[in-house]
Amino acid sequence: MSRDSNVAFWAGGIAGAVSRTVVSPFERVKILLQVQNSTTAYNQGLFSAIGQVYREEGLKGLFRGNGLNCIRIFPYSAVQFVVYEACKKHLFHVDGAQGQQLNNWQRLFGGALCGGASVVATYPLDLVRTRLSIQTASLQKLHKSKASSIKPPGVWELLSRIYREEGNIKGLYRGVWPTSLGVVPYVALNFAVYEQLKEWTPQNDLSNFYLLCMGAISGGVAQTITYPFDLLRRRFQVLAMGGNELGFHYSSVTDALVTIGKTEGLAGYYKGLTANLFKVVPSTAVSWLVYEVVTEAMV
Repeated sequence: MSRDSNVAFWAGGIAGAVSRTVVSPFERVKILLQVQNSTTAYNQGLFSAIGQVYREEGLKGLFRGNGLNCIRIFPYSAVQFVVYEACKKHLFHVDGAQGQQLNNWQRLFGGALCGGASVVATYPLDLVRTRLSIQTASLQKLHKSKASSIKPPGVWELLSRIYREEGNIKGLYRGVWPTSLGVVPYVALNFAVYEQLKEWTPQNDLSNFYLLCMGAISGGVAQTITYPFDLLRRRFQVLAMGGNELGFHYSSVTDALVTIGKTEGLAGYYKGLTANLFKVVPSTAVSWLVYEVVTEAMV
């Protein structure tokens, strides 16, 4: 791995881990809002849901799954930045050190490639993290069952159980298609919008505050546009652990999109969006800032 790739790997990994820890409570609640139906327990708004999780599970509950998320997000984020920098250098032959810039189509294409690579590299951990986030929550029958008094399985037990009981490798990649439909355009838009904003801003004005603002805008725009696929991602990930009890069952991505529209209306596609924006906007802002700071320190 070249020096530039090493810098991108470590800076990207650190940026991902720091940014996700900062917003972990919003991430936990966002997942709960996404996978519930209209009659279950978290329908009083974002901060009410955070308060409910805190009352039922304590401070630890707000950060449930974050350790695994950091283990997942380090390579997830690192792969994105490594692939993106490789696209600049080897695919488009653009030298940032000489002030050269990608055009917007190149940014979108490079971002799409790095988004797809990061999904393939880390998806099983994302699947397990989603299930860890909901297995102790008050979601209809999941909360009422006798199993709720039993200590829930941990990371490695969940991984091995999914592998054994849900189709081996196929089980570990359950929901990867709707995930890719959401992540690939999200990452592409995130990189494209951030780099365009950075290009418009004079270099002598690139203070930490401006970097935070540009990261916040790029994350907010990208997530809002691609959010329905993020919702599908979470729902497909939990189908095997109680989709019927949670109030939904889908045979395909198309079936899911049609069913949500019929049963939940337009708002159904954006269930949990507010919680997600509370997570994504600061998370993306911190991620870009940490990446730029760490990169500058390592160069």
